[in-house]
Amino acid sequence: MSGTDVCVIIAARNAAETITTAITSALLEPEVAEVVVVDDASTDATEAVARAADDGSGRLVVLRLDVNRGPSFARNMAIRNSRSALISILDADDFILPGRFANLVAGDDWDLVADNIVFVEHASVRDVLAGDIAQFDADPAQLDFAQFIAGNISSRGVQRGELGFLKPVMRREMLERTGLGYDENLRLGEDYALYAGAMLAGARFKFIRSCGYCAVVRPNSLSGQHRTEDLRRLADADLGLLAQPGLATQHQRVLRRHERHVRDKYRLRRFLDLKAADGLAAAAKFAMASPANFLAVVRGVAMDKFDALTGSGSVSPAREPRLRYLMAAENAGART
Repeated sequence: MSGTDVCVIIAARNAAETITTAITSALLEPEVAEVVVVDDASTDATEAVARAADDGSGRLVVLRLDVNRGPSFARNMAIRNSRSALISILDADDFILPGRFANLVAGDDWDLVADNIVFVEHASVRDVLAGDIAQFDADPAQLDFAQFIAGNISSRGVQRGELGFLKPVMRREMLERTGLGYDENLRLGEDYALYAGAMLAGARFKFIRSCGYCAVVRPNSLSGQHRTEDLRRLADADLGLLAQPGLATQHQRVLRRHERHVRDKYRLRRFLDLKAADGLAAAAKFAMASPANFLAVVRGVAMDKFDALTGSGSVSPAREPRLRYLMAAENAGART
């Protein structure tokens, strides 16, 4: 294998309806030497459908877990069972646009390199497959740590677009040198935690604004569902990053902002869970347990009520663009 060979890894659970498109899009790329699918204890036909997507080139490997272990475990398993120099993450309900890796893997000025993402409703997938997306200049830039962390703090009433959504190509050598992998305690923000840890370890994160990855927006997507506990674990992951020695002051500040942002989401969700399960008295006890709990709950409940009254908590479907891009870019034009 060469230093530009790519392994695409796909963690899949109950993805029988979408996995064929994901695998096919990866196998069509000439730089892809391996596609490793890990079926994370699906209860549908994901494994069989994935195997049926084999193009006969010998590049597809499908592994099966009998117990659901989460995307971090599945991705680490895929990495262990691959050998290409470059590793690319692909979600099981997304797909790669033609020519993506040719645009990404050139040059040696990166340890992680990502491109723009187009978010598309399931009903518009055919338009993207037909090439009906914007064409942007690459405009390459290096992401710095503070920029990346700040880019993962979402705002109410704004379409989610955190930089943790990025799906970079990563050098295997970088992962081995830093000893990094996906945190198997996380089922939310596992990408964010890995990228942040890599950057703190000195990894260079390059970003280009041309678009090579399509994220399909589905109301029942597993990536859109998470437990209250998942928020707590993600906030704790920030504490782990903050504990690293020699952290620059500006990095400490932005990490604390992100930790508070996620922790407050946890506090509000925990309050609402207790209220639903055990009643208002139990929820109030949690809210009064600390000033931080109280402020997060009061602020969160007030904002939820305000959003419900004004309709400002979400973007109206009538105003949503048919295709949405993670990062704005210049010189856009429809592909022909």
